[in-house]
Amino acid sequence: MDMFLVLTTLVLATLRLATPLVFASMGGMMSERSGIVNVALESFMLVGAFVGAVGAYYAGHAWIGWLAALVAGLLIGALYALFVIELKADQIVTGMAFNLLAMGVIPFITKILFNSTGSTPPIAVETRFYFEPLVMAGLLVAGLTWWLRQTRSGLWLLFAGEHPEALQASGVSVRKVRWTAVTLSGAFAAWGGASLSLFLASSYSPMMTGGRGFMALAALIFGKWKPLPAFAACLFFAFVDALQIRLQGMQIAGMEIPVQFVQILPYIVTIIALAGFIGASRPPKALGKEF
Repeated sequence: MDMFLVLTTLVLATLRLATPLVFASMGGMMSERSGIVNVALESFMLVGAFVGAVGAYYAGHAWIGWLAALVAGLLIGALYALFVIELKADQIVTGMAFNLLAMGVIPFITKILFNSTGSTPPIAVETRFYFEPLVMAGLLVAGLTWWLRQTRSGLWLLFAGEHPEALQASGVSVRKVRWTAVTLSGAFAAWGGASLSLFLASSYSPMMTGGRGFMALAALIFGKWKPLPAFAACLFFAFVDALQIRLQGMQIAGMEIPVQFVQILPYIVTIIALAGFIGASRPPKALGKEF
C-alpha cells in the first residue's frame, strides 16, 4: 500500500481515537486543578456513552444524545462533588466506587429499557456524528487554555488547587469553585463517553470505554495538569492505539505478532508513561486535601 495513504490513514485514526481521551482529560483537569482527585472519569465516560446512545436512539438525532449526555454528566459530576466536598469522603475510594457503580447499574437499566444486559440497539447512520466531536474537542482545549490564562475565574480554579487559603482570604468561596469544577468535569468526561457511542461506534456496548478514563488521567499527569500538554499526551496515546489496530494481522520477519500482545500495547505505554513521569510531574499543591 502507498506509504502516503498509510500515514494519512494513521493520522486520521489517531485524531478520531484521541477525541474521547481529550474530553475526559479536560474533565479531569477541571477537577484536579481545583484540588479534587478524580479517578471516577471512567464512570463518567460510561454514563455519557450509555445516555448519549439511548438519547440518540429514542430522539433520532445525535445532538439530542449529546445534550442528554451533558445533562447526565452534570448530574453525576454534582453527585461526586456532594460526596467528596460536602461529605468529605475519601476521594480515591469514592472514585473507584463510582466506577464500580456505573459498571453494575448500566446493565440493569439496559435490561429494563431493551430487555438486554448487553448493547443498546444500533443507531441509524444518519443519527450519528461524522466529525463534530473532533472539532468540539479541539475548541474545548483552545477555550480552556485561554480561560485559564486570561480570565479571573480561571485563576480562581488554579488557586483552589494550589493555595485555597489565599483564595478564601480574597473573598472567593473555594467550596463553590470546586463544586463548579467537579460538576463540569462530569460533563466533559460524559461527552468523551458520548463521542465513543455516537462518533466511534454506533451504539453503547458493555465496558466500551476500555479503560480510557484511566488513560485520560494518565495523559493529564503526563501533561502536568495543563490543557495543551495533556492534549498532546492524548494524541500520543491515541497514536499508539491506532498503531496497534494497524499492526493486528501483520507479519514481521515471516511471523505474525500475537493479537493479544498487540492489543495490550496502549496499556503498556500508559504504564511506562506513568512510571516515568509521575515522579517528575508536580501535581497541584492542594490536590486531595480537604478544605
